[in-house]
Amino acid sequence: MGTDAEIIVVKDPPALAETAARTIVDEAREAVVTRGRFTIALAGGATPRETYERLALPPLRDEMSWDRTWVFFGDERAVGPDDPESNYRMAREALLSRVPIAPDRIVRMRGEADDRDAAAADYARTLADVFQTRRGELPRFDLVLLGLGVDGHTASLFPGSPVLKEVFRPVAAVHAAAAALPERLTLTFPVLNAASRVLFLVTGAEKAKVVKTVLGDEALLPAGMVRPAGGRLTWLLDRAAAALLPAAGGG
Repeated sequence: MGTDAEIIVVKDPPALAETAARTIVDEAREAVVTRGRFTIALAGGATPRETYERLALPPLRDEMSWDRTWVFFGDERAVGPDDPESNYRMAREALLSRVPIAPDRIVRMRGEADDRDAAAADYARTLADVFQTRRGELPRFDLVLLGLGVDGHTASLFPGSPVLKEVFRPVAAVHAAAAALPERLTLTFPVLNAASRVLFLVTGAEKAKVVKTVLGDEALLPAGMVRPAGGRLTWLLDRAAAALLPAAGGG
């Protein structure tokens, strides 16, 4: 990946959550001042939950312009909004139900849809409506949050998936090759790489090896393919996740 990624290493998961939540507030403030609103795509998984919980509490909660905020999702499993595996449910419980954001500003992916290709197209149309993009244009998120799997996947962009080669559609259905993997909906590389800023949140020693691989110059894993054109790419790591990087330190 080279030097175009900003790497920030903090002490532990609580420090990461605090830093990430503060970053969201700062990005939101700048976006509202310059563009009149803030658009964010949330990540699922265990690591972002603590970030969302911090953001739902004072003082950060009160520093957000919730009436100017639009919330989207980077990916979703093929489950309903109340399923324990739902990324939307996690975000709702940790953050969205605890802050004064209008329900129509929260745009979830319909993971439970029988036709997930149609659900992906619906989500893409909603993106186009909110961002007022014309045909062939991509929405430009102010901030996209992403996680990292031990296999190098991010959002629901898995190694070997045909969706990795998508060059036009901003949203795609992921049809699992293995029965053990649930089908999903995901934002694609074109829209991730059109973002103003992408922030990876990664904690834990079990991620250290894949972090080293993805941040290497030869990285071909999906997470290494996130390179915002004209945007800012930040990897926020705790010390355990950064342990195999050169000069891994901590804040």
